[in-house]
Amino acid sequence: MNNRITQLFHIDYPIIQAGMIWASGWRLASAVSNAGGLGLLGAGSMYPHVLREHIQKCKAATDKPFGVNLPLLYPDIDQHIQIIQEEGVKIVFTSAGNPKTWTPVLKAAGITVVHVVSSSKFALKSQDAGVDAVVAEGFEAGGHNGREETTTMVLIPAVRDAIHIPLIAAGGIGDGRAMAAAFALGAEGVQVGSRFVATPEASSHINFKQAVVQAQEGDTLLSMKKLTPVRLLKNDFYEAVREAEAGGATPEALQTLLGRGRAKKGMFEGALEEGELEIGQVSALVKDIRPAAQVVQEIWEGFLQTSKRLSTL
Repeated sequence: MNNRITQLFHIDYPIIQAGMIWASGWRLASAVSNAGGLGLLGAGSMYPHVLREHIQKCKAATDKPFGVNLPLLYPDIDQHIQIIQEEGVKIVFTSAGNPKTWTPVLKAAGITVVHVVSSSKFALKSQDAGVDAVVAEGFEAGGHNGREETTTMVLIPAVRDAIHIPLIAAGGIGDGRAMAAAFALGAEGVQVGSRFVATPEASSHINFKQAVVQAQEGDTLLSMKKLTPVRLLKNDFYEAVREAEAGGATPEALQTLLGRGRAKKGMFEGALEEGELEIGQVSALVKDIRPAAQVVQEIWEGFLQTSKRLSTL
C-alpha cells in the first residue's frame, strides 16, 4: 500500500506496533519493522541508559525504520529526548502530555513526531503543535486511556473530520477486519498493541502473555479515572482498586495503592494477582502466542480479504 502513513514512515504496511511498557523492547520492535510494519520501543518502562541500549540493539537487528514511544508524563523525559537525538532515532510517538512542550524540539532535530490523543479536541491541539500525524485511540485500548470513554467507532470519524494531517486508529484493533473498519472510518493506518503482547518477541512475562490468551469478553475494565485512567485485566489488584474507588478513595489514596513497580510486577515479572495487568478489550480475540512477523502478515492479509469482500457487496 502507498498512502500518507507508509510514505511518512517509509514502511510497506500501515501497521504500527504500539510502544507498550514492559512489552515493547528491541526484539519486538525490530521484528515488526523487519516484517514491513513500524516497530516502536516502549520508553515508558525504560531508564535512560536502558533506552539507549534498546535503541542500539534495535539498530543492529533491523535496517528498517523504527521509532520510540515516549510518554511525556514520565520522569527523565529530557534525558530520554537527548538520547533519542544522540542515537539518531527518526520517529517518535509521544503520549500522555502536552505536545507543544517537546514537538518543536524533536522537529528541530529532524524527527517525525506523532502524538496519541483520545479526543478530536486534543487532535486539533496536536495538529496546531506541529505534529506530523496523530494516533486517535479509543477507550477499548489497554494501558492509559481517555477519560471521555469514546469508542474507536465514534472517535476515528470525529478526528478525521477535525484534522487534515494523517490519522492512525488505535483501540480494539487486532486483526485485518478491524483494520478495514478503521480505514472505512477515515484512518490511514492502525496502531496495534494487545495482539503484539502475545508474541514470543514481546518482553512481557510468559505468565502475562498466557493471561492475555485466556482472557474473555468483559475481563478488562477501565479504572483509576481519578488518577490516570487505565484499562486492566481483572485480578486481585484490580479488585482492590475497584473497592477503593467504590469507597470514594482520593487520588492520593489510589496512588498509594498503586505504589511503585506495580506494572513491572505484573507484566514483566509475571505476578498475575498482585501486579497491574494493562491490556485492551481485543485480548478476548487473541487465542494464541505467535511470531510478530506472522501477526503483521495476518493483519495485512485479513485487511485485503475484508476489503475485497466488502467491494463485492
